[in-house]
This record gives sequence, C-alpha cells and structure tokens, in this order.
Amino acid sequence: MQPFNAVHTPIIDTHLHLWDMKQFRPPWLNEAAEVKIRKPCTLREYEIETKGLNIAHAVYMEIDINAEKQVEEADWISDMCHSGKTKVVKAVVSGRPADPKFRAYAHRYKNDAAITGFRQVLQVPDAKPGLCLTKTFVDNIRYLGSIGKTFDFCIRPGELQDAMKLARLCPDTRFVLDHCGNAAARNANQVVWESDIREFAQIPNVVCKISGIIKTVKPEWDTERELFHVVRHVYQCFGPDRVMFGGDWPVCNKTKSLQDWVATLDRILVDKSPAELAKFYHGNAARFYGIPMPKAAG
Repeated sequence: MQPFNAVHTPIIDTHLHLWDMKQFRPPWLNEAAEVKIRKPCTLREYEIETKGLNIAHAVYMEIDINAEKQVEEADWISDMCHSGKTKVVKAVVSGRPADPKFRAYAHRYKNDAAITGFRQVLQVPDAKPGLCLTKTFVDNIRYLGSIGKTFDFCIRPGELQDAMKLARLCPDTRFVLDHCGNAAARNANQVVWESDIREFAQIPNVVCKISGIIKTVKPEWDTERELFHVVRHVYQCFGPDRVMFGGDWPVCNKTKSLQDWVATLDRILVDKSPAELAKFYHGNAARFYGIPMPKAAG
C-alpha cells in the first residue's frame, strides 16, 4: 500500500525507536511476541523503510531500557540530536519518577534543549496500578513542569483514569498521551475507552499521539476499517490542534510497515483540509517540541 498523496506533506515523526542490539538492547525484545523486531533497527533501516514519505524530522522515543542504562541512552541520543547530522532533532528519554533519584537525573538535562521530556512505560508487570499517583511520582512530574520538560503516558487502557488524575495534579506540566491511550483495533472495553478519551481531551495540558495502534491489526484484517473509529474518535475529541502523528517504528513492523500506517491515516483522514493535515503531520509537533517548521514539498 502506497501513501495516499502523490507528494506527501512533510512529516515530523514524533515516535521513533532505535536499537542496534549491541550498545542498546531493550530486555523486552527477548519476549516471544517480539521476534519480528528482534534485530538491529537503526537510522539506516529507518531511512530505507521510510523512503518517499517526506519525513523532515523525528523525535526519538526511549525504548524501556534497563534503568542502569538510562543515562547512557539519554547522553547518546542527546549527542545525536545536537550533531545536526540526522533527522532526529529531539528526544523523550527513559525515567522512573517514583525513584527518589529521579529529580537529580532529570536536572542533569534541565538545560539540554534536545531532551524535551521523559517517559516510563506503565503497562508492564512491574509497574503496579496506581504507581503514577504515589507522592514521589507526582512531585517529580511537577518538577518536570518547573524545568519545562514533558511526560509521556504509555499506560494500560484500564488505568486512563489514573493518568487523568496525574495530569490534573500537575497542571503546569505538559503531557502526551501515547498510542491513542493504548487503544486497540478491537477494544475489549470500547465504550469505557471512548468515554475516557472524551474526558482526557478536556484536560488542557494534554495532547495525544495518533500512533502505535496499527500493531493491533492482524495481517488478514482490513486495516483502514479496523482503525477508522479509533483514529476518528481521538481526532474528534482532541481536535486538530492537539493531535500529532507518531510512526512507532519499528514496533509497527510487527504487523504493517510505516508506509502502510501513513497510507491508512491518509485514507481515514481524507476529508480533512490540507491545513488540518499539515497540523497533524508536522505543525502541531513543531510547536509542541520546538522544532523548526519543515518546508512544504515541491
């Protein structure tokens, strides 16, 4: 499947993972379900697989590396961003806000313009429900707001209410809701998810990435039909100024390519104006992350 537009509007990919299996190998890649992406996934492969998509810039997203490797990962990606030699210009790095040492770790990057924010994956077994509402966690997320850094939510759909509580407790911190609130093509609790997304969108310091959900589509399913409602619901609730494109490469490759993901979104959003599509694919991300606005193609 090729992109819907013959010449695609410039894209800022707000959700790019990278690993080389030597310097950085996320431990979760050892799980049986990850066999398709258990290989080097570097900028070289990314450039090859996204050829023709007009990707102007990218935001690196942490890979849930072991805690002892967090500083190494953050320093490595900061150097890449500052080098000016790649499309990767900003980064969201790994952190554990419940750790009393988190504040000192975050402070290390206070004046680093490349490190825009932090994320902890909260949908793994060792992240117990309610973790994000513990006192140390909340205090540290407030600290992020005080130094101009963001926090990404990657949380189980059943815990979106906890994420909302945290966002309300930290009104001076900007949040990103990843992967449409970790929605799925066939949500087990669709009505609850719809209600939670509608409520989440009422919190002004939250934006949402339309990302990650293509991996929930089985190869034999009609991708556009399966994801249409999820994408449209998020877009309608958050509005054209608070949604951003995220590729979730290479995790998307578990089912479809990033080319397929863009083509699917082009078709789902085919009724949107060029101005709205420009906001979705690059404008909102440029404003949120402080990235120079890419020039239009052609």
